[in-house]
Amino acid sequence: MTSISLGPLALPTGPLLLLLAAVLAFWLAKRLTPADSRTGDGAGGELLNALLGALVVSRLVHVGLHLDDYRSEPWAAFDLRDGGWNAPAGFAAGLCWIGWRATRRASWRKALAAGTATGLAVWTAGTLGLAALAPQQLPDLVFTDLASGQPVRLHDVARDRPVVLNLWATWCAPCRKEMPVLAAAQDQHPELLFVFANQGETAATVRRYLAAERLALQTVLLDSTWQLGPAVGSSGLPTTVVYDRQGRRIDAHMGAINAAGLATMIKPVTEPKPRRTP
Repeated sequence: MTSISLGPLALPTGPLLLLLAAVLAFWLAKRLTPADSRTGDGAGGELLNALLGALVVSRLVHVGLHLDDYRSEPWAAFDLRDGGWNAPAGFAAGLCWIGWRATRRASWRKALAAGTATGLAVWTAGTLGLAALAPQQLPDLVFTDLASGQPVRLHDVARDRPVVLNLWATWCAPCRKEMPVLAAAQDQHPELLFVFANQGETAATVRRYLAAERLALQTVLLDSTWQLGPAVGSSGLPTTVVYDRQGRRIDAHMGAINAAGLATMIKPVTEPKPRRTP
């Protein structure tokens, strides 16, 4: 699952899971901090500091590894909605901070360890649970091809190619914002199939939008009955899902995506596999 619905709102599940893990870790660490050595929020405050530091380091490392993608749009580096994080760097930074604070405050070690373990357990279990709930295969559904007006099966369109599947609509502002990024990536990566699945709009509406924006999208499908959202585990727009040649889900992101975020998502299906040495 990439998002959940709360009334009219669709929220990405990743940040919500991180928030839940952080709240539980903070609560437990603060509760276990000895009263005679507690200052402010005690060990809970140190875990929040560790989390903030981990997020900053994770983001900085990601931006540093994708400087070329951010160079054309520097302010995009501050748009945290693109899903651009380097998790290993973040985890290392957070654990280093907690380890350092544990050496300085011996009476807080139990609280820090318990809070850290709880937060990581909730995060890990939640991540695995959400992954298990998310559909793992490219949906086998039939849509209308915008170019021909004929029904086409998504599996037939894919033809054993890696697929970047984008759910969008002309009325969706984040969809319009990310569309040039996806269109450029389509031209840069002819080995991938970019499928732009419009949600619930007429062919005339979609054609007017593409003509007005001068977007030459190669594969545009019309999902007039909104089948695709439930089929990929998302209730919000825009949603982008990457599949490998076998139709297996590789990554997914809900919300507008920039060039760096998209490059990270498609990296597993664009990088050549290393050759085996005899």
